[in-house]
Amino acid sequence: METFTAQEIEQKKKMIFDAMGKRGQKQIMKKGYEDWNPFAEPKDPIDIRKDKTKRTSQMLIREFLQQTSHDGYSNEFAQGALDMCFGIINSDEKIRGMFEFSGWYKELLKKEGHDKTL
Repeated sequence: METFTAQEIEQKKKMIFDAMGKRGQKQIMKKGYEDWNPFAEPKDPIDIRKDKTKRTSQMLIREFLQQTSHDGYSNEFAQGALDMCFGIINSDEKIRGMFEFSGWYKELLKKEGHDKTL
């Protein structure tokens, strides 16, 4: 594999940027030209990304719903679980906050002797 000097990489980066349309350039400038890496490896497609347990989102959601009482969930319930699943796999900060709060709230209910269901 060829290795390029920092100057060669910067020249290639500038050539790519200059060849882009104004709209694309504007998006890059909004995020910061210095931070932009046109040579970065693409991210894994969502269907093959895995969590810490080495399960895909499809595997996780199927396992979760199989272990949940069918009387206890609706399509909305399943959609919420799927959104959480995707968010966890993608390290979404909003979902992480929801996950942390859920665990904290479950422990609070348990500690105070309340029923753990909503």
